[in-house]
Amino acid sequence: MLLILTIWIIITLSVLLSILLITNTRVQVKTQALSLKEWLVVDLTQPITSTIPIWLGDPQIEIQPWTTIAKDGYFINRIAIGEHSGTHWATPNSFIIGATSAELVPVEKLVAPAVVIDIRQKAAQDADYLLSVEDVHMWETANGEVPSGCIVILFTGWQEKWLDSKTFINQDELSVFHWPGFSAASVEFLVSRRQIAGLGTDTHGVDPGSDRSFAASSAIYASNGIILECLGGLEKLAAKGATLVVGGLPIVGGSGSPARVLAFMPPH
Repeated sequence: MLLILTIWIIITLSVLLSILLITNTRVQVKTQALSLKEWLVVDLTQPITSTIPIWLGDPQIEIQPWTTIAKDGYFINRIAIGEHSGTHWATPNSFIIGATSAELVPVEKLVAPAVVIDIRQKAAQDADYLLSVEDVHMWETANGEVPSGCIVILFTGWQEKWLDSKTFINQDELSVFHWPGFSAASVEFLVSRRQIAGLGTDTHGVDPGSDRSFAASSAIYASNGIILECLGGLEKLAAKGATLVVGGLPIVGGSGSPARVLAFMPPH
């Protein structure tokens, strides 16, 4: 009887030990999966100088030394910049009186999955190209359904023009801008059917440059979404899988902020 009891205790302890080892292994795997050490971090922010492309009529960018190490013992610049200059995000109160302003954007909206729709080839052939609902369906055929809560980024190739303000703004003799953008129908689909959190682009506006009605912007703002503009480094992102972390200033009553936008890509 004692022998049987001893064997039973040994078997029970062995089973418990195995369970503990398996549980510990799972915890370790989960912990490793949550670690960012192996992730690729991509900076989607364009550098800021006083000569970067700005929207016609926006404040000129000023960057001036305020103190010097030689004279004051430390160095800082005084800067002046519009809320929608450089890589930036914009909020619904840009177009809608009383709508969400910069300091009221939930931080959850500033950390979001990224969907990247690459239209570079089409944009190279047509500077006024509009992303259609059909384009979204084609992306979903290749990559799966656009996830809710994501920011959909339009990769037009305009980021390569950043250092040439004239080419980036692409204004004709009638003062009309020309760059690709989202159609109103595509944004309405993404908002109503996919419940996205925002839009992004590497141009100076999610609307095509020639659209002075700002239909795409109006559609995303009506859903209380945000907009990221003047992004760079998009060639480093996959069509899906990245997580955006959007920095910026919570300006009280502001319509957005210049931003540092980072994308975290998980290890393969």
